Order: sequence, then structure tokens, then C-alpha cells
Amino acid sequence: MKLLLPDILLVLLAALIMGYDLYRGKVNLTSTVPFHFAWLGLCAIFVVLLRLPYDQTVLYPGGYLVTGTSLLFKQVFVLSALFTVLLSGAYFTPGGNKRGTLRHRSEFLTIILLCTFGMFTVVSATDLLTLFIGIELSAIPLYILSGFYKEDALSLEASTKYMMMGAISTALMLFGLSFLYGAAGSVTFEALAKFCAANPNEPLLRLGILFVLAAVGFKLTIFPFHMWAPDVYDGAPTPVTAFISVSSKAVGIAFLLALLYGPLAALHSYLQPVVLILAAATMTVGNLGAMKQERLRRFMAYSSIAQAGYIIMALAGDAGSARSSIIFYLFVYAAANYAIFFILAAIGRDGNEQRSGLQGLGKNNPVLAAVLMLTAFSLAGIPPLAGFMGKFFLFAAAAKQGYYAMVVFAALNSTVSLYYYLLLVKEAYIIEPQAERKPLMLDGVQFICLFLLTAAMLLMGILPSISGGILAVAG
Repeated sequence: MKLLLPDILLVLLAALIMGYDLYRGKVNLTSTVPFHFAWLGLCAIFVVLLRLPYDQTVLYPGGYLVTGTSLLFKQVFVLSALFTVLLSGAYFTPGGNKRGTLRHRSEFLTIILLCTFGMFTVVSATDLLTLFIGIELSAIPLYILSGFYKEDALSLEASTKYMMMGAISTALMLFGLSFLYGAAGSVTFEALAKFCAANPNEPLLRLGILFVLAAVGFKLTIFPFHMWAPDVYDGAPTPVTAFISVSSKAVGIAFLLALLYGPLAALHSYLQPVVLILAAATMTVGNLGAMKQERLRRFMAYSSIAQAGYIIMALAGDAGSARSSIIFYLFVYAAANYAIFFILAAIGRDGNEQRSGLQGLGKNNPVLAAVLMLTAFSLAGIPPLAGFMGKFFLFAAAAKQGYYAMVVFAALNSTVSLYYYLLLVKEAYIIEPQAERKPLMLDGVQFICLFLLTAAMLLMGILPSISGGILAVAG
């Protein structure tokens, strides 16, 4: 049962945090005990994940499968939840953000943890029903979290739009999964794989896959299902936006990996052109959209859309290359994204979340400006930072299958992205602010987190042993 220990501990941690308020008998808006429970518990779960054997595959009763690949995905989910919890600390403190102070910390943290458990379920599913329940358990809490600023019009708008788009996504997914079930006569991956191998040209299968791709496209912000992202990113509280940008994307790609290289593996050659077209359109739309954004969170939304294009391009490769390159890139992407959002949290204290809010950062806070520059270069894929190695592996997965034109197109898109990432650096170092500004101050938690994230961006790009471990397990 030791491979199930992270899942059990995660549920117990969520129960402990919610039970704390019930035990006290009243809600204490100023108590930081749930916050400390959450981050310490997530750190402990991550340590447990590191200590587990990654060379074992165990199928538990009920069809709950734990493999080395699923454990790597769980590492991504736990780290994302951990940094979301740490990022949220300032938002529950008066004066932590210009938009207002978040309330009901225990509920917020419990929802984050239960959402993460839904993601755990997705990567351990062995049938369509469990897969669907997991993806919904990881999505529905995000609609609540997006509207956690209950008195803020932007937050309520974000939650409403996200819920409406999520409902459409759920409907499309159920419709597609019903075709797969109708064709195979079973919801288990094993039965579906046998049917696909025997009947790869079955129209019901192909129609069902297209509906499922459209549904997951919402969660991955794949073109043309991406239009909700800028509004939700802009309206949701910053910690929630960061969590959506990393965890929602990670669970969406885990969902696709589970299907495309599991029960639907026999149809992979049929899906390769579809995946490549979606990847090319997504990265292009994301890059073009990011160029004209002045608000930083909308900027990050379009950046996230472009990154989704690079990620799904790897799905054209073989199973080993796709899994290993995508998981490594998720670690890289998470480090860079959270670094940006920690900087955004510091800027948000004064309410100026525009690109112009970065002006003068190079003089007022050189360390923070340097972290911003490294993060921008990592997202753009500049060596020797981790983003370069991550994109190299993604491109290599497609190149191994002979899709050299697609690799060239993606490399050109990556070059274009360097332009708008350099706009952030230009604001921080070159453009002088029109008025005198207070130096941005970081609390201890933010400083430590930025240090760890920056170190990760550097080490994952310089030390090949880190990527080698992931490639050995997933590839």
C-alpha cells in the first residue's frame, strides 16, 4: 500500500484543515494555522513521493493504477499546490493585495487539496468512468476558486465564464466518451484497447476521439477552445490563476497521454496530423495574442496558450518520448510560471498589474528584476536555462517521427515569443517610470520561493542528471 501513501495523505490533509475550523467552532479569519498545516503537509507528501520506488507498477483493487509515470505527474501536482498555497499567504493578509483581502482560508486550502486529489485520480485511472470523475473533480473546484473575490466584479465574471465553458467541455467529453463506450461495449482501458486494435477504422471511435479532443482543448487552452483563458486569468485571484496555468494544463495533458498512448494507441497515426495542426495553430495564436497585451495576467494567459502548443506537439512522438519530454517540460514550465506570479503578487500590492508596473524595477529591486529576466528567457527557451532543454525535448519527440517542418515552425514561433518576453525585460531595465515609485518589498516566504524557483530554472538547464532521471522513468 505504500504507493498509495501520497493519495491517502493528501485526503487526510484536506480533512485536517477543514476539521480545524470545525473543531474551533467558529471561523478565525486571522489564523495562520491552516496555512502552515497545508504547506508543511504538502512538503511531507512531496518527500514521500521522492522516496517511493519508481520502477514498480501496481494495480490496486478498483482499477487504481500506480506507475513511475503517474508518480512523476503527482510530483508536478503537489509542487503546484505547494507553491499556490505559499503564494496565497499574502492574499489573506490585510494590505497584501490592492484588490482586497481573501477570506475563508481553510476552505480555500481544502479546495486546492481536493482539486489536486482529482488530478491524482486522472493519472491512476484504468477506465473511462474513473478518468472522467478525476478530470471533473480537478475542474469543478477551479470554478469556485476563480470567484473567491466574492465582492469583485472581475472575479465573479471570471468564475461565471469559466463555469460556462467548463459545462460545455464536460458535455463534449461525455458525448465523446459515450461513443467510445458504445463502440467497445466497456469502459475499461483494456477492452477499449482490444477493440481499437481490431477495428481501427470504426467511425464511432474516430468521432468519439474528436469530441474528447475538443473537450480537453478547453482545459489545455488549445485553439480554438482558448478564448476563456484571458478573462479567467485576469479576473481570478492571482494564486488561483497560477494554479490554473500549471495544474489545469498538467492534468489536461495527463488525460490525453492516458488515452492516446493507452487504449487509443492503435489510432495514434490517425491522430498525428490532427495534433500537429492544433499545435501549430495554438502556438501561433498564443504568440500573436501576447504581443499586444498590456495587463500582465492577460499576457500570461496568451503565453500559456502558446506553451500549450509546444506541449501538445510532443504528442506526435512515440509514447516514451512524449511522456518523458512533456513531464520534464511541466516541471520547467511550473518553475518559470510561478516565478512570474510571485513577482506579479509583489506588484499587485500597489494595484498596478500592467506591464508598466515593471518600470524602474531594475533600479529599485535589482534582484527581482534579474529573476524576471531569467524567467522570461527560460519561457522563451534561451540556453542554458531549463526552458531551452524543455523545448529541446519537446521538439525532439516530434523530430524522431520525421516531422521536421513542424519542428522548424515551432522553433520560429519560439523565436517570435522572445520578442514579447523581452518587452518585460525592457520595461524593467530600460523604460523609466513617469513618477517615483516605492521599491517592491518581498516577505520571507516570497523571497525563499523565488530563490527556489530560480535555482530550479538554472539547475534543470545545466545538470543533465535531473532530466535524465525523468527520461529514465517515463521514457
